[in-house]
Amino acid sequence: MADKLIIFDTTLRDGEQSPGASMTRDEKLRIARQLERLKVDVIEAGFAASSNGDFEAVKAIANAIKDSTICSLSRANDRDISRAAEALKGANSARIHTFIATSALHMEKKLRMTPDQVLEQAKLSVRFARNLVADVEFSPEDGYRSDVDFLCRVLEAVIAEGATTINVPDTVGYAVPELYGNFIKTLRERVPNSDKAVWSVHCHNDLGMAVANSLAGVKIGGARQVECTINGLGERAGNCSLEEIVMAVRTRKDYFNLEMNIDPVHIVAASRMVSQTTGFVVQPNKAVVGANAFAHASGIHQDGMLKARETYEIMRAEDVGWSSNKMVLGKLSGRNAFKQRLQDLGIQMESEAETNAAFARFKELADGKSEIFDEDILALVSDESVTHEKEQYGFVSLSQHSETGERPQAKVVFTVDGKEVTGASDGNGPVDASLKAIETHVKSGAEMVLYSVNAISGSTESQGEVTVRLQNSGRVVNGVGADPDIVVASAKAYLSALSKLQSKSDRVAAQG
Repeated sequence: MADKLIIFDTTLRDGEQSPGASMTRDEKLRIARQLERLKVDVIEAGFAASSNGDFEAVKAIANAIKDSTICSLSRANDRDISRAAEALKGANSARIHTFIATSALHMEKKLRMTPDQVLEQAKLSVRFARNLVADVEFSPEDGYRSDVDFLCRVLEAVIAEGATTINVPDTVGYAVPELYGNFIKTLRERVPNSDKAVWSVHCHNDLGMAVANSLAGVKIGGARQVECTINGLGERAGNCSLEEIVMAVRTRKDYFNLEMNIDPVHIVAASRMVSQTTGFVVQPNKAVVGANAFAHASGIHQDGMLKARETYEIMRAEDVGWSSNKMVLGKLSGRNAFKQRLQDLGIQMESEAETNAAFARFKELADGKSEIFDEDILALVSDESVTHEKEQYGFVSLSQHSETGERPQAKVVFTVDGKEVTGASDGNGPVDASLKAIETHVKSGAEMVLYSVNAISGSTESQGEVTVRLQNSGRVVNGVGADPDIVVASAKAYLSALSKLQSKSDRVAAQG
């Protein structure tokens, strides 16, 4: 019998720690539903104690998701753990994931605690969490760089206190596969009660080895849970990529001999949803979910593919969801066809009013675009105006003029707290003029640290999706806008980012 590999997705927690990737409650809930559709075993929904917004998001996901275990991160203190337990009350299956740093560097410089104090705090936190929920995961932060003898003491103690999962993070992405795999193996051999818990790996991608390290932790170390994110989303260079882990284990079952619950046909839809929600574009040559992942340009490759697909493909595109985009909607498509497509994409609207608003925007788009693809629909429903979230700034209309040899001019009409205002400016190009027109009224003082344009589908009438990342007073936010007119998309993205900058929800970054 093959062992089971547990897939623990932390897109909504660790993935959200990417600068600008912060998500609203409704966005998190939408992604959680797609993860449930994907049959992810554990969804780490957030860090409930970090903010009221994150608490509400974890609570909403715990109440809505029935088929996956819902997890909340917490530091090793009673307040965080209590807050996590409160947010998870409505879950069918709940897990508290508590952590404390165990490396000498972190204990001395960050925690300013002695090893004995850390050991005691770890024990107390797991004991307290275990009295609130039956499923408790413990992570020694910066575990890979910790002293092995001390780490063994801590892990033995927390298992004795009731920890059901032991996660060993490579928090800073320092590991290499063979050494990391043997590190996990050593811990499992030296901790006397190691068989009482599931062992887990959590690897960051700073040296580009997060997936390789995680797989080594599974194969060499005997770990049976992998912590990962959709598209490898995460702070710095990101996390271990869910789609790569899943398809590696599935494609090379001859080597790993592991079973998973995952239904991979929903991988591409999840990838698109996360990308369009956060504004983090997937690189074309990204494994499994990149636009070129199953493209063949070489004549030799094409010839081989025509004769036998297996000559150059080790996976089938349709197995991960690439072939699901068969039904193309247009302006004659009705409401039922639109609702069915939403359902196929794993999108569940909160109310009939939201569905009606999204359908109205769909019809508006279809009037100017002959074919509507899945990517267009995802862009429509990820547009925050569809979800009726209260934003300080909203787009109304734009007019601009540009010609060779003349400085472009733009006028933008937008709302500020529901009241229409107009800004006008010139600029180095129509986009520059439009954003400066907005700033003539807003005067945000924000610095733009990223401006990115992505064609949502592959044609000249494609919608353009623009990501704008702004920074002000140490806060970094992303705004995403989509429209067939790239200048309009840019204005929408800029206004979205400005609204997020004005949001009062404070976040506390967690590590793990």
